[in-house]
Amino acid sequence: MFQASTDIARALTDAAKAINSPRSEAETLFAIALEAKRSVPGFDHVGISISHRNGTIETVASTDDLVGELDDLQYGLMEGPCVDSVHSAPVVIVEHARHEQRWPRFIPEAVKRGLQAQLALRLFTEEETLGSINMYSTSAETIDPDALEMAELFATHAAIALGRARYEHQLNEALGSRKTIGQAIGLIMEHYQIDEDRAFHFLVRVSRSSNIKLRDVAQEVVDNANDKFRIARD
Repeated sequence: MFQASTDIARALTDAAKAINSPRSEAETLFAIALEAKRSVPGFDHVGISISHRNGTIETVASTDDLVGELDDLQYGLMEGPCVDSVHSAPVVIVEHARHEQRWPRFIPEAVKRGLQAQLALRLFTEEETLGSINMYSTSAETIDPDALEMAELFATHAAIALGRARYEHQLNEALGSRKTIGQAIGLIMEHYQIDEDRAFHFLVRVSRSSNIKLRDVAQEVVDNANDKFRIARD
């Protein structure tokens, strides 16, 4: 028990280093997948998937090609532990895969590729599901008793990394939108000789009446002004 706790503490430290080092999102997730493969007993292949708002799932980090094959099988069939962990069950455990009956299309193909056991855990924040971390064993049919606790550790770290990346993306989008809206307001003020408040409400009215997002209306105003400028310049 003491050794298991020591291993978990060491894995936590290594994973924290992977997240906090100056890396890109892809490099961070790949480092987490590699560290999970090294630290979680009984698993030979690890991948991290993200879920998109349109319902699709995509592998963004994997320790080897087999992960991609097994992940793609599940995405194409829309069944399997990875898919279930994203959509219905936060933790999915598969032992003795050759006898598994829950996914009749995925399992036979996965077993052909050597799958014996699998563990899939949902990655999530308080606001949303981000994806899944998937661990595959081609060497053991059962899952080590300590594996789940350690896998949950890596799922937490992967969720932190993904959540941070998604937040930064949303922040950059918001800043870009604010800049575009500001430009559009300036153009409307100049064109109609009105003040900033009236120009903003003009954009809002167009957005509501056309059922188009405010930033898209603003982008259209800016694009039209740029087109006119290019035509006049040419």
